[in-house]
Amino acid sequence: MTDDENRVAGLLLAAGGGRRLGGRPKALLPHRGRLLVEHAAGALRAGGCASVHVVLGARGEEVRARAELPDCVLVDNPEWEHGMGTSLRAGLDALAGTGARAALVLLVDQPGIGPEAVARVRHAYRSPRSLVSAAYDGVRGHPVLFGAAHWAGVAAAATGDRGARAYLKEHADAVELVECGDVAEAYDIDTEADLTHLE
Repeated sequence: MTDDENRVAGLLLAAGGGRRLGGRPKALLPHRGRLLVEHAAGALRAGGCASVHVVLGARGEEVRARAELPDCVLVDNPEWEHGMGTSLRAGLDALAGTGARAALVLLVDQPGIGPEAVARVRHAYRSPRSLVSAAYDGVRGHPVLFGAAHWAGVAAAATGDRGARAYLKEHADAVELVECGDVAEAYDIDTEADLTHLE
């Protein structure tokens, strides 16, 4: 691993309140004997991210009390109710000044995405201008890597629940797609029906 690769930080967005799940925060959902937030943080770490920042919001104090997140930096997003964009901004703000050259962003509600997909996207990092996305049968998905040169633009464009979607669309020609469909499944845990994915 190069010195620059060592500076790819994991950024886990785990602040949502689970509106469509009856107000159950996704971070606290159980899966294979652990909480979803623990699974996702573990995937970032096992995928090679030297540091992991976790953005918390809904029932943040409970997540802090219950979740085992060793060596993770916990970032509070008091504006979490205004959508994922606020969590992305909070996370990128927290990474500023840490020496990180890129942020590899993963969502807490995608337990089908593990260390293999994280590692593939991280290995595609080349410079602070890198813009990389996992793809599933050619369709862009998560995780996504933003080189530090993009952070200001991503933060400015991150509104509501769209996160970085507008920025990625605007810079589509610069996005390197890394196929991950053979090692990960990109389903979301959004509704009661989706809970069948949890074990």
